Amino acid sequence: MLGTVVNSVSILLGSLLGYFLKNSFSEDIKSTVMQGLSLTVMLIGISMSIKTNNLLVVTLSIVTGAIIGEILKIEEGLNKIGGRIEKKFSKSEGEFTKAFVTASLVYCVGAMAIMGSIESGLNGNHSILFVKSILDGVSSIVFTSSLGIGVAFSSLPVFIYQGAITLSARFIKAYLTQEIIREMTATGGLLIFGIGINMLSGKSRVKVGNLLPAIFTAVFITYLFIKFNFY
Repeated sequence: MLGTVVNSVSILLGSLLGYFLKNSFSEDIKSTVMQGLSLTVMLIGISMSIKTNNLLVVTLSIVTGAIIGEILKIEEGLNKIGGRIEKKFSKSEGEFTKAFVTASLVYCVGAMAIMGSIESGLNGNHSILFVKSILDGVSSIVFTSSLGIGVAFSSLPVFIYQGAITLSARFIKAYLTQEIIREMTATGGLLIFGIGINMLSGKSRVKVGNLLPAIFTAVFITYLFIKFNFY
């Protein structure tokens, strides 16, 4: 769990630094930085999504994931969790839940979170998560200075998500082939792109939370495509 602990702490420390630095910037600077950061997040999403070898897999994953997400009301659940944390720990209003949900999705979706946790749990190799910690720590400074302290609380879902993968690594590695990881990454990239759109517009135009199951349906769909030689 060392890699996951370091990753969570880096987000927390980066967020605290960003929180104390936020008053050093004017609203115009914050707005422009946020727009630039939104574009960067969209670029990250695009770079991940173009790794797919089969667009049909990604399409079916998104469709099935959206259906499951809407049935489970994941986005609504995430907003409720953020709202509860806001009431207990934050005196500010408005942006806390958005910051919490946005940062949680950005830090949890991606190949580094999955493969880093697997390597950490299976081989005791924390190098991938250490690199991710540096990236997340730096980005959390920028996120917090623009979105608010809600970013700091995203360290909790990161710890739970990556920790669960780390602890179950020996059981799931056999099922995560290179092809499956590639399509999971591509599908997750589209979700990251959706986060970028929401950040840029300032509104939740894309229900990224309700699309989260797509990352996991990508596993099943890719497996079926390989099995029946459609991949």
